[in-house]
Amino acid sequence: MKNMEMKIEGSTLTITVDLSKDFGESKSGKSIVIGSSEGNISIPDNDDIKIGLNVYRKKA
Repeated sequence: MKNMEMKIEGSTLTITVDLSKDFGESKSGKSIVIGSSEGNISIPDNDDIKIGLNVYRKKA
């Protein structure tokens, strides 16, 4: 994972991403990657539930 934290409290999943970070251009070169799960991954303590997350901004 890049710049992504997951936490479960009761039945609520909280995802935290620091929007001030920058991991450079996406593969296509059209956007700047801020955070990513880098594919589909299981949430903490539950292999049956998956998440895929990409956070990006348009390249200026």
